[in-house]
Amino acid sequence: MRFTALPLYAVLLGGLLSACGGSSSSSDSGTPPTDPGNGGETPTPTPVSTLRIGLLPDTQGGGDNVSMHPMKAVLDKEQELGVDIVIPVGDLTDHGTTREFEQWTSVAESYRDAGIEFLPLMGNHEDSYAYSVEWIENMKHYIPEDAVHMAGAQYLNYYVIRDNVMIILLKYYNLPIAFEWIKQEVAAHEGEFDHLVIASHDGLIGAKYGETREMIVEGIKGDNALMDMWDDIRAFFARYDVLWVQGHEHMYQRSVVTAPIWVDPSSWTTADGNYRLPQYTQIMSGNASYKGYEFRYGERELVQRIVQQKMNTMDNGSPAYDANASVLTFQGDRVDYESWYVEHTIGSNEDGVKELADPQWKLMDRFSRTRNRCERLVYPNSIPEGTRPVMYLDASYISNDCTGDDGSVARMVAGTNNTFNRVESRTRDMGVTPGFSRAETVTDLMRLGYQFLFQYHESWTPNLNGNERLVALNESEVEIPETTIDLKELVTMSWQQADEDTASDILIVSGTQNQTGTYSSAYGAVKDIESMVGLPGSQPDGTAKQPHTLPATASKAWDLATAVSDAYALTFDASEGVDTDSHTLAWRTADGWQAIADTDCVVQQPFDSAFLTTPPNRPDACADQPLVGFDADHGRRWWTVLQQDAELALISR
Repeated sequence: MRFTALPLYAVLLGGLLSACGGSSSSSDSGTPPTDPGNGGETPTPTPVSTLRIGLLPDTQGGGDNVSMHPMKAVLDKEQELGVDIVIPVGDLTDHGTTREFEQWTSVAESYRDAGIEFLPLMGNHEDSYAYSVEWIENMKHYIPEDAVHMAGAQYLNYYVIRDNVMIILLKYYNLPIAFEWIKQEVAAHEGEFDHLVIASHDGLIGAKYGETREMIVEGIKGDNALMDMWDDIRAFFARYDVLWVQGHEHMYQRSVVTAPIWVDPSSWTTADGNYRLPQYTQIMSGNASYKGYEFRYGERELVQRIVQQKMNTMDNGSPAYDANASVLTFQGDRVDYESWYVEHTIGSNEDGVKELADPQWKLMDRFSRTRNRCERLVYPNSIPEGTRPVMYLDASYISNDCTGDDGSVARMVAGTNNTFNRVESRTRDMGVTPGFSRAETVTDLMRLGYQFLFQYHESWTPNLNGNERLVALNESEVEIPETTIDLKELVTMSWQQADEDTASDILIVSGTQNQTGTYSSAYGAVKDIESMVGLPGSQPDGTAKQPHTLPATASKAWDLATAVSDAYALTFDASEGVDTDSHTLAWRTADGWQAIADTDCVVQQPFDSAFLTTPPNRPDACADQPLVGFDADHGRRWWTVLQQDAELALISR
């Protein structure tokens, strides 16, 4: 597979990723800086195409209806953001009737006619008579003619390649059925794509649902298809850096799912490149229907780390439903992601458009990354003192060296994650039916739960969501108690080749600015993290999570326009050949590359962790500028203290 770092002009507005607009399938170009060793000649710019993929969540409207108002609002937003493709992630309908398909296509057709390509996939609500009649009759006009279909599963499992992205679409519950086909087709197109997107209605891990719980832990005796390939699926997805997108859950969640321990990460040594964690990204696209689901079962700690979660159910204190519009933007080996939400109280088409007449969309999740990146899972600073620091259980912004192709080196050196979101799950149970279920006893069911989903709590393997994630109720039932979960941050430092305005490769810092201190119940009701005690048993010592005092910068709002990250520090070492006297550390803004601090404001001394709270003396005119220093002791090192995601590089003074 080819992974080529190419320039991208995605502007970060003061560190906040701007909305992806512009015409579809646009072409940008960038020019590397002049190479002093080639006679001053500037290489020919390399054109980079842009591909934007929108996600359309479940649009089932109840009865023989499609939720037309949220569907149109989501498609309007994604069209505004310039999408080339929309993936409807299943459950387009509720009953799969002619009337519903007529409603769905009556909304979709104008966007298709405007040039947006649809890649629909089948959910469980179309898995019926609708497949052989309604699904094929209607979706054959949307599924592209050049799609390659899996034998025996035409119009169910298929793929296309667009630009440098391979997109695989799977029917509900078809991951174990299609896995060998996926591997075969990916191998056949090795070298033709940089990104692998796999979309299905449900997921391997899930939130309320999940094939692992349904097919393995609560699976039928003798049905070993998924269980036998469970490790291989996660290993394959991690190696190919898969973006898994899905529906089914009627809530929004982004998490990372880990590969099995035996997977050898492809990057750790200097020769191999930077360290990317052996995991893949799972995105539950949210909601575009007239129902919302509560968060059941909680985080699957053994294999999953949740980095963003939002639901709205119009039940138990939740005031509305959410409509979600998410967009993946691909340029070269870079991917930028944004997810937007708007709340509404529409319960049926007959209610009218209400809040969606003029939807007030808010950005609630985002990330940016390239293939050449370094990753850290930064845990919330709510881990009880004395908890053994294993399994990444660390709340600090500290990393190893992360090296650009030009020899630039960045490293996170200080900071603590004090601004984080908190969410609750509700109590659920699982059962045993001897002779039918895989588990013959409650003990056997608990074994499967801890073998495939939940982290078994011991002092050397602490579970931060409680010391009893599974409890035997009686001879046939196991309970997964409700719990309070503090979300993690996936912080990445990615490298991209220099552009015509920079004297170094570009460092993209992402993941520090995605949480603001929200706290919600399992149903989406607003709670206060600073004053309210978490659910009983939600800490690893069996107590409840306690109120957490947030920094003054925390907004407790879902709108990331209000987000300010905790202060963190990083160093940036220039590569050999860069004259440090004539260059300075800069960041990309809406107006282009600008020095982070004026020359007179750059502190001439090594970084000290005390600077996070007590900065060194600078001229009064520097008070409103970020703290930047140059470390002459290390010869080529700048450092800075930031409170936002950012794109950094060296530029001429």
